[in-house]
Amino acid sequence: MNTSPRALPRDPATRDLGVLLREWRGARRLSQSDLAADADLSNRHLSFIETGRSRPSRDVVERLADALDLPLRDRNGLLLAAGYAPAYRETSLDEPEFARIRRAIDFILAQQEPYPAFVLDRCWNILAANAAALRVTGAAMGGPSRHANMIRQFFDPDDVRRVVDNWEEIAGALLRHLQERVATVPTDHAAKALLDDVLRYPGIPAHWRRRDVATAPRPVMSTVLRHEGGLLSFFSTITTFGTPRDITLDELHIECCFPLDRETELVCAALARAEGLDVAHTPRVTP
Repeated sequence: MNTSPRALPRDPATRDLGVLLREWRGARRLSQSDLAADADLSNRHLSFIETGRSRPSRDVVERLADALDLPLRDRNGLLLAAGYAPAYRETSLDEPEFARIRRAIDFILAQQEPYPAFVLDRCWNILAANAAALRVTGAAMGGPSRHANMIRQFFDPDDVRRVVDNWEEIAGALLRHLQERVATVPTDHAAKALLDDVLRYPGIPAHWRRRDVATAPRPVMSTVLRHEGGLLSFFSTITTFGTPRDITLDELHIECCFPLDRETELVCAALARAEGLDVAHTPRVTP
């Protein structure tokens, strides 16, 4: 039986699919042969798909998405470009069906007291934060942040940036993460717009604009904030949802900050007690 793909006239409906596939191959640094092999397709079949001469089945599109390791949002985009219904929902955290998810998030934020914790989306927008995050930021800056985006906070000279003692280290690392997002997820136009915006802030070293010269980040990096003549030092952990089946959860992460020294631990506890929080039984993090 001849299983070769049937060549069709170039179809405007599938042309966008070919563009997407070529963009993703470039981002993943895969040749057409590499992708065809990973998706168990012939080179000819993939070539016909990319040029719009063959309309792939839904199964083939899903195999291509698997081979390209696409985020859920972009799996939907690939399916839509091929003329199929999306496979994944994007549900607001406010929906009743996410009540247990919200309880889990609230539990993590509350358990992190008296240390800061943030809920962030794929572009580092702060969706929620615990009271400790507001206390520590307010104590260091003398007031709240002006931005609801963590990267903007660290790049705006009039925001958190002005109290970060190791600003170049932190900002450089954040910029590398953002550049990596833009390079590896070519469809994320929001991340690209954010990158363009932060590079317009003053004091950005010229070499930071070239992703290829960035050095690898250290295994553990601290954020050091100036506070009333002293320093508050934190390291962070990132929590994500395992095997998410919803776009919102796929793009969500929770950043929890922990003190690196006893002074930071004591200041965080004192700030919490000033607001009436009982921290008598909060375990010590530092030796």
